[in-house]
Amino acid sequence: MPPSIKSPGVYINEQNAFPNSVIEVASSVVAFIGYTDKAEFNGKSCKGKPARVTSLLEYETFFGRGFPAKFTIKPADAAQNNTSFAVDGAEMTVVINENNTAYLYNSIRLFYTNGGGVCYIVSVDTYGDKDSFAMSISDFTGSDTKADPFEALKREYEPALIAVPDAIALGTDCYDLLYTKMLLHCADMKSRFAILDLERQPKITDTEAAIGLFRKSVQSEFLKYGAAYYPWLNTTVVTKDEVTFENIDASVELASMLPASETEAIETVLAYRQKENPSDLLKRRYHLDMLELSPTYAAIITAIREHLNQLPPSGAMAGIYSLIDGSGGVWKAPANVALQGIESPSVVISSEEQEGMNVDAVGGKSINTIREFTGEGTMVWGARTLDGNSQDWRYINVRRTAIMVEQSIQEALKAYVFEPNVSNTWLTVKCMITNFLTGIWKRGGLAGATPEDAFVVFVGLGETMTPDDILEGILRVTVLIALSCPAEFIEITFQQQMMKT
Repeated sequence: MPPSIKSPGVYINEQNAFPNSVIEVASSVVAFIGYTDKAEFNGKSCKGKPARVTSLLEYETFFGRGFPAKFTIKPADAAQNNTSFAVDGAEMTVVINENNTAYLYNSIRLFYTNGGGVCYIVSVDTYGDKDSFAMSISDFTGSDTKADPFEALKREYEPALIAVPDAIALGTDCYDLLYTKMLLHCADMKSRFAILDLERQPKITDTEAAIGLFRKSVQSEFLKYGAAYYPWLNTTVVTKDEVTFENIDASVELASMLPASETEAIETVLAYRQKENPSDLLKRRYHLDMLELSPTYAAIITAIREHLNQLPPSGAMAGIYSLIDGSGGVWKAPANVALQGIESPSVVISSEEQEGMNVDAVGGKSINTIREFTGEGTMVWGARTLDGNSQDWRYINVRRTAIMVEQSIQEALKAYVFEPNVSNTWLTVKCMITNFLTGIWKRGGLAGATPEDAFVVFVGLGETMTPDDILEGILRVTVLIALSCPAEFIEITFQQQMMKT
């Protein structure tokens, strides 16, 4: 009714026909943390500040491209495991220069290749025109002189996933410091989930050691808020046109590296060296001529590209999470899905080898594998959190569905803070949550033949509250939900029977 009716006339009084509703919060927005070429958002520096990005083009506009890594060429017996690639048909190996490794940009490309959408970028530092840059764990964890990127992320509401592809370039130092911080951040926020990488291992014989080191180094708290993936991926995001002689360190005398049989190629190198300030067109022509004239040069370029294309899986998995959330819902396990932009896993893992990775009887730190199947491509073949021995939070989709439901209801109930703590409010809250959970159940997000089997909502005096609770201003709501677990193991039983006449 209008506040004052004194003059004759017609007055309009609008009333809401529908109560407030619970809106499902976003579950697929990823926060990436790492090093970028630049950090300029709308003309202002955004280093250390989360910036919202919706496409690869936007990322390149605000944060630039990848680091132009330089490689040296050494004898084949100088191979250094993770930093070297043998050159086919030549007694040499390419080794990436020290402090030339950065994975964020190519991981973002892999993220969008696999269905990624909205993400936030936190640039901890920029490399710009530098010839090299030294990564530091304090860039990710913060210090007296450096800002903590996780503190900056706390001010953003949207991100529901966190990935730090650059972290693994720090080696195993990231396990006990950075990964611990990531899991703690997710537990404090109660709205996020971490995607973790393992150290790269080029040989299948190193897999057991890599798994053991990871499980030993990563702390045992808040494991339900993260999942780890192994092995690394041989990708195709770095194209042939992106790798040239400019990726070879200037100190390498390329002409002296080529065999005598490639005399025409050697003459091309020497002729190019005599040019001063060559144009981009001349550089391009020189590169194409060398590819045509020198099989050794072509093999070197291929080896460099193979190295740049070997990436940690967190970027691809972040894209898969976004893809599955958008097509099947957060309650669908992000597994049994083919990865895009992938040639193969860097290590071949068999079913027998996966057994010890999927189930860890001691610490429960399950590790999800990425495997190649004939005719099906490279598949995600695991859906467990790090808390693999927990009956409640063993599966990624169970944990993330619970996070989505909790955050959605929490946001909706903010409208009832300071409302009268009486039966009308209790009934409204109960109906609002019931309608939301019924919609989730209809879409297959909750288990049960009927809504009554899938969830129960309790609120009210004598159910969740005492008279003292009401006097103290406490409104308690209890929600029981039946979350659906994935069919991780399917067993088929066959038995012979007698022939029937």
